Amino acid sequence: MTARQTTPGTQSSIPTAFHFRPLEVPVGAERPFSALLLADTHLTLCDARDDERRNALSAARLQGEFRDAERFLREALAAARERRPDLLLHAGDLIDFTSEANFEAAAALFSENDFFACVGNHEFSQYVGEAREDAAYKAASAERVAAVWPNDISFASRVVNGVNFVAADNVYYHFTEEQLELMEREVAKGLPIVLLCHVPLYAPGLYAAVMVRTSGVCSYQCGVPDELVDTWRKERDWPEAERWRDRRVQQRADAPTLEFLDYLKAQPLLKAVLCGHTHFFWEERFSPTAVQIVCPGTYTGEALELRFA
Repeated sequence: MTARQTTPGTQSSIPTAFHFRPLEVPVGAERPFSALLLADTHLTLCDARDDERRNALSAARLQGEFRDAERFLREALAAARERRPDLLLHAGDLIDFTSEANFEAAAALFSENDFFACVGNHEFSQYVGEAREDAAYKAASAERVAAVWPNDISFASRVVNGVNFVAADNVYYHFTEEQLELMEREVAKGLPIVLLCHVPLYAPGLYAAVMVRTSGVCSYQCGVPDELVDTWRKERDWPEAERWRDRRVQQRADAPTLEFLDYLKAQPLLKAVLCGHTHFFWEERFSPTAVQIVCPGTYTGEALELRFA
């Protein structure tokens, strides 16, 4: 399959109305069905319940690329009510940071609409890039996220028309041994599998495209070979005291992650990988039987209308 892409929107090119890009995804379903896939909504809501620092962050983010995020989410939901898909999916980063108003909006969204969703890294972001993002950082807000999320935030599955949708948390570029055991159980069900995860899995075409956009700093993918990670450069404006921000450290795959990905590539039941994180559309083969589809950022005014067959 030839990789397909679009360039992410900019402030000067943001569309005036929301658009769903149609895609056909053959997976071996019992009957054809539709799904709307959203990702990277980046709601930046905040009010007096949060401190001045978080309110200042909200104001700054609303002045930038996320200024239309709330409007486009409303338009996407309105379109969903008209199109009546069989399944609503979200590939993470619904919220931009952990404000009370953002959690309130997430709870309302998932209580009023039947989503199946994976978490994104921003679901756990307290002030956006202010600290090392690791298990301890995630634990600080994991309970709040889990309370509003429509399914388990670490690993969950749902069968729709004979297709097994699996959501797995890989927001910090890693999979775990426990997730591999759970995936093996899903494979044992014998159904075609669609994996939903926030961070894209390593694919050469996507890797090359993102490296151009980051000027060689990182690829924002899970499972990148070490020999490629070793070539990444450190951003010059990050002082030595902030070594934790070195993307080579953050995104280097560990042994459980590589084992998980090797297992996936060998599974003929894996038919598709759906993800977000990079904020632009991309489609590329992940394994002999599975295509990886990266959803554009909902905040850019675009998402995907998938037809599973």
